[in-house]
Amino acid sequence: MFQRIKQLVVANLFIKNCLRMWPYVKPYWFRALLGAILTIPVGALDGAVAMFLKPFMDKVMVDKQPHFSAMIPFLIVGFTVVQGVLIYASNYLNTWTANKITLGVRRKLYNKLLSMDSSYYDRNNSGTILMRYSNDAQTASSGLIDNAKQFLSKTFSSISLVCVLFYNSWQLAIIAIVVLGGFIYPMGVVRKKMKAILTQTVGRAANLMTIYNETFAGNKTIRSFTLEQSMEKKFLATTDFMFTLSMRMVTGTNWLSPLMHVIMSIGVGLVIGFGSYLIVSGKITSGNFVAFIAALMMLYTPLKSVGNNYISIQNSFLAIDRIFGILSIEPSIKDPKMPRELRKIDKGVVMEGVHFGYVKGREVLKGINLTIPKGQTVALVGNSGGGKTTISALIPRLYDIQKGSIKIDGVDIKQISQKSLRKQIAMVFQDNFLFSGTIRENILLGNERATERTIWESLERACLKEFVEGLPNKLDTEIGERGILLSGGQKQRLAIARAFVKDAPIVILDEATSALDNKSERVVQEALDNLMKDRTVIVIAHRLSTIQNADKIVVINDGKIEEEGRHLDLIQKKGAYAGLYALQFKRQ
Repeated sequence: MFQRIKQLVVANLFIKNCLRMWPYVKPYWFRALLGAILTIPVGALDGAVAMFLKPFMDKVMVDKQPHFSAMIPFLIVGFTVVQGVLIYASNYLNTWTANKITLGVRRKLYNKLLSMDSSYYDRNNSGTILMRYSNDAQTASSGLIDNAKQFLSKTFSSISLVCVLFYNSWQLAIIAIVVLGGFIYPMGVVRKKMKAILTQTVGRAANLMTIYNETFAGNKTIRSFTLEQSMEKKFLATTDFMFTLSMRMVTGTNWLSPLMHVIMSIGVGLVIGFGSYLIVSGKITSGNFVAFIAALMMLYTPLKSVGNNYISIQNSFLAIDRIFGILSIEPSIKDPKMPRELRKIDKGVVMEGVHFGYVKGREVLKGINLTIPKGQTVALVGNSGGGKTTISALIPRLYDIQKGSIKIDGVDIKQISQKSLRKQIAMVFQDNFLFSGTIRENILLGNERATERTIWESLERACLKEFVEGLPNKLDTEIGERGILLSGGQKQRLAIARAFVKDAPIVILDEATSALDNKSERVVQEALDNLMKDRTVIVIAHRLSTIQNADKIVVINDGKIEEEGRHLDLIQKKGAYAGLYALQFKRQ
């Protein structure tokens, strides 16, 4: 009965969440239904076991009929064995279904994660991503199935046990139900407290995951800056607050179980007191009373674990809310209904009156007008934070501009499908991301259909062929997470080889040599020169010696173009570029 009341309290949430999760349950509906159906007799058999106590008491203990004493134990054991088999089958089917639903939800979430804009990753840390895209799927799916199983099992158990109560004494049954009604209000109080605490707990758990990730990825920085104590302090602060939250959960919810015990004792006391009167007055038999007490105790037993069960239910419901909160997010960068496909580039790239800011109200670019003709090399120089890298991120539409337009061959890039747009652009950054795996796997990211010959030609043009040939496993050499087993120059050349394999007509080089020593820079620069041949190139560079041969040099400061032209023309002009060049030459 208690479980029935508890399910009534959360019934609306449960039904709502079942409907939301239905698309993920639908492919496995038969097994899910079968697992759910098997829980019905599991719960109903509770009443059957309690019911057998009446004839046992009346026929054996009172009337001394021997044939009942031999038959009833076998019946009880038989019912229990059947119940055990059904529980095993139900658990297997429910676990199988829950894992399949988890896979479906995780795949959907991962696809959603891949569709998110770059700004989404700017706003969320890695711990939040891991918690919300991985852990929530498991919590939601397993919790949904477990709750469904508990809902059906305990509902039919409650129904069968209530029938036993009314069969044996309707007077005592009314007392038991009135007492159980006292459980509803405290459960509502607990639910409000739990929701706030659980939300904070998830947030702190995400922060903790971020700390672990940063410790792993930044271990060298931590050591070189002796940040061990600082990181430990940050870790302890987070874990201490999580401990505080867990204790708040205990103090906010664990009073519920003792209260239930008190209410239960009141109910049992009233039933025993009034039941004694009914037995003495002959209105019920001792068998009726024993069967009633057994059924009542089966109803009251779940009260002992009410806190844990309720927390589990709320956890799964909140996880489902977070999942569908993510799935409801609409990326701001998306294709039009009828996107155009960019097959080739005939004219070039034109930026007209481009305004952009990462944060609302703070513009990084302020009315940029820039033409990048096909086949030319355009270099962007200027002070740090002036907007050079931002331009390189806007052309492949990693971010969307707020005002103005960016056109390729006269077509606004917002009218071009993102996939076809980015296939025409190869990017080499200062710190290129390499995936864990082999050299071959990282090169093929540029074009998974590239032949063996193409791969080796790309390595040769990237000045990396000799190095790879000297490795024991050659192309199948593991490079470690983020290419940790390679030097900085080798990482850069591998990224350049990846760009060669992609063979895109537009190449964006974002300070691709600024982090290298002179020797590595010369080798990488040679590889970059090979990559730039017969392509439209946008170069972002601080070292002005690397861009003197560019077809056009554009000086960008504070989000505006100060001047543009060829190297010698800008030197003679004695403007911003000449000042930068003189300063750098003086330092050298």
